[in-house]
Amino acid sequence: MQKKIVLTGENQVEVLEIIILLVLMIIGLIAFSVFQIRAAGMKVKDFAQFIQANQILDNLYDASKKYKKLSKNQQLVFLMEAEKVFNAFDKVPDMLWEDEYQKYSQILDIYRNIKIARWNEKET
Repeated sequence: MQKKIVLTGENQVEVLEIIILLVLMIIGLIAFSVFQIRAAGMKVKDFAQFIQANQILDNLYDASKKYKKLSKNQQLVFLMEAEKVFNAFDKVPDMLWEDEYQKYSQILDIYRNIKIARWNEKET
């Protein structure tokens, strides 16, 4: 036999108080995060783009291991995505992405190689 939980007037008030407290804590944490981002000299939008760029960087890093096998269209997509990453990383302090420097550097080298190869093709 199942036991039903019935909220009486007093219990409803307690549950409502807990919900309000949790909502206020969440709002406080969001406000604190925004304050910390702005204190670091960034805009919240730039920080959000940086987080997305980190995910793109990981994908580009995986693709960079086989970049010589990429078709012309895939190279073009690689270049466009790399530019998004570079723009996003330029907007945040270096200390935020020190851990990703090796990946960033490798993507930058491959970006340069592809650009040079495309320029050489245009000249010939």
